[in-house]
Amino acid sequence: MTETAVPHADPASGSPAGGPDGRAPKRSYAKLAADESREDYSLRYAPHSYRRWSETTVASTALGGIAYLADFAIGASIVFTYGFTSGLASILCAAAIIFTTGIPIARACAKYGLDMDLITRGAGFGYFGSTLTSLIYASFTFIFFALEGSIMAQAMHEVFGLPLPIGYLVTTLIVIPIVFRGMGALAKVQAWTQPIWLIGLVLPFVILLFKSPGSFGEFTHFGGTEGAGSGFSWLGFGLGTGVALSLIAQIGEQADYLRFMPAKTGANKKRWNLAVLAAGPGWVIIGAAKQIGGALLAFVALEAVGKTHALEPIAPQVEALKPWLGSVALPVAALFVVVSQIKINVTNAYSGSLSWSNFFSRVTHRHPGRVWYIFLNLAIALTLMELNMFAALNKLLGFYSNVGIAWIAAVAADLVINKRVGWSPKYIEFKRAYLYAVNPAGFGAMVIASVVSILAFFGLFGGYAEAFSTFIAAGLALILCPLIAWATKGKYYLARPNPVNGPDAELAAGTDITATHTCSVCETAYELPDIADCPAHSGPICSLCCSLDADCGDVCTKKPTGEPVLMPMPEVRTR
Repeated sequence: MTETAVPHADPASGSPAGGPDGRAPKRSYAKLAADESREDYSLRYAPHSYRRWSETTVASTALGGIAYLADFAIGASIVFTYGFTSGLASILCAAAIIFTTGIPIARACAKYGLDMDLITRGAGFGYFGSTLTSLIYASFTFIFFALEGSIMAQAMHEVFGLPLPIGYLVTTLIVIPIVFRGMGALAKVQAWTQPIWLIGLVLPFVILLFKSPGSFGEFTHFGGTEGAGSGFSWLGFGLGTGVALSLIAQIGEQADYLRFMPAKTGANKKRWNLAVLAAGPGWVIIGAAKQIGGALLAFVALEAVGKTHALEPIAPQVEALKPWLGSVALPVAALFVVVSQIKINVTNAYSGSLSWSNFFSRVTHRHPGRVWYIFLNLAIALTLMELNMFAALNKLLGFYSNVGIAWIAAVAADLVINKRVGWSPKYIEFKRAYLYAVNPAGFGAMVIASVVSILAFFGLFGGYAEAFSTFIAAGLALILCPLIAWATKGKYYLARPNPVNGPDAELAAGTDITATHTCSVCETAYELPDIADCPAHSGPICSLCCSLDADCGDVCTKKPTGEPVLMPMPEVRTR
């Protein structure tokens, strides 16, 4: 591959700065941004050379992130508000929707080595269209970091008497050293803490089964604390499902791990499929069980601790453990809570740093490194904790789910429908050099679905529309994404064909995607899927240098006349 001198930027920028001899030096990156052991390919394709973990390790690490106890609080809140029958139906319905939409997304992330943002770009949103979804995803990570941190701070308050504001700060600071180190450190933490978490998760229910078996039956007749009654209510079902569906963006955090799945081969096909299914949409099976279990423990503890404390996972845990553990129930429950919350909040902080990196790299054309955005994400989460967001749990999550499900449903519709019928390229094109800024198929579908469902959520169309606003969001996104793609004939998926992939096909048979090609801007070798042909620099360019270029004028996707530009790629080595 030919290396060409090109205009260059300062270490984190795309703005040219010529050298004294007229030849600009290559782009270099700040030390943290250049260290992939910390950076984890945060803005680009995860190369096969970096995917050194087994299917089992990747899956177990991804599933370690679902240790959170927000499920306990969410399930208890739903059942307390809408009663057992409506609450149970809500939880199961939301789980079915999340599982179904998560399957194609998980498979795409694992197959192509891309995170949720890059998948979204190529699945109907366009290069800048997915910038909005990066913000949506970032908000998911800091909202749930704040929720999980609040639960950990409550445990510290119960055991040590630590004031909640200080507890919020401690829970925020404790995850930074782990998240700073990236996937390697995360995998170790999840593996080491898994036994403690599993024991702590199961033990309260075992004790309850032996000491109070009748409580299981009594729970099924629970009418909630708001007078909803134990029977089924359509309004309660709709509203409860909306709250539970706030977790739909969790597939993005699973994807942040799934992109490191090894390549699928004939030898590992069964293991690969099972690992992707379990670590992708499979998280919601455990999640739904935790929601129901959390509601049960809260119901049993309700009389002893009162409604407010029953909704805080630490108190029901302590009450469930007391019959066997007596005075040590509190420290044991606190240990379980702290371990659980560390397991999830390292994932929240990690995924948040990825989403903020994606957002700011496109808006500012700068990339100082993923680790700096850890502090931004945690600062927002800490602010939410100090504002006691836990008290407004149902309303906040109900509102968020309208936007989250519109986004996820639009992406799923593209992967399942548009790509199969030929309205969308069969592969995921994520590089700026081949994309329109905005694709109305996915982006338009999400915006319309979100706006309509939010108006419904605030009661503009009546009580039933308010209760079923998330169903409106999902339905509109699923219908509009294929409809817009059909109406536009898929025009806005590719601004120009990728000369390796072509507009409608996977990589040509025999193409070795692990063969490396040197970026003519940063002069670093990258695997083929991370390289584009660049007319502005008269050579190949890696996806990150392409994103950071602020002065190219996007000449790769348009001429002054608006015609596409095609540049031949250097020869591709094949096996």
